[in-house]
Amino acid sequence: MPTQRQPLSVAIITLNAAAQLAACLDSAAFADDIVVVDSGSTDGTVELAEARGARVVQQEWLGFGPQKQFAVEAAKHDWVLCLDADERVSPELRTGIENALQAPSTAAFRFARCNRFLGRYLKHGEGYPDWSLRLFDRRRARWSADAVHEKVVADGPVGTLAGDLLHDSAETLAIYLTKQNRYTSLAAEMALAAGKRASFGRLFFSPLIRFIKFYLVRQGFRDGLPGLVHIAIGCFNSFMKYAKMLEKQLADRPAR
Repeated sequence: MPTQRQPLSVAIITLNAAAQLAACLDSAAFADDIVVVDSGSTDGTVELAEARGARVVQQEWLGFGPQKQFAVEAAKHDWVLCLDADERVSPELRTGIENALQAPSTAAFRFARCNRFLGRYLKHGEGYPDWSLRLFDRRRARWSADAVHEKVVADGPVGTLAGDLLHDSAETLAIYLTKQNRYTSLAAEMALAAGKRASFGRLFFSPLIRFIKFYLVRQGFRDGLPGLVHIAIGCFNSFMKYAKMLEKQLADRPAR
């Protein structure tokens, strides 16, 4: 007789995600509960989610970390898998999750996320394995309160599962760059609030070191042109974060 696994909730946050949500929900249909926390969609996201059996909870936007934690708390079960609307659970990852939940030995589990960029799933460089801690016991882990680059903080050991979480964003490069501009502004604000300071050295060397690490050491060149573009944008993001920090630091200097 097969071992009964722990009941599982899937938590998803959405805003106008109708174009991508269906595939996400279909890949998560093995869960015992799916909760979608929506922040005011007008494109049919809510109707699509309800038609596929998900519970929908409305919540005004709180920031990435707090919004995801709100969704975790809205889940029915203690073991929660957090997904974004443009992600899909691969068959291999589903098997890994179900096996792990038969007798969980850790507080949380991480797995690789495989990112599709410019029509290609990246397998090297910065885009892979992109380890993501998304499956956890909410009694022993929670999302950080960060406005961007939020992460799950676990009170206990973290295991690793086989199989990929497929990230298949359909956004254009222009939309992607707009989002990155917003992220670098938030990252700069967070760094300054934490007491960190930008300098010419960080402004110059951080993008260079990042390029060497991801394009050469981690062989991002093997992902062809999409890999080059993806890493180049990441290096530019690093440059812009420190540039925005310097802008703020200079603005705060007393006038001479």
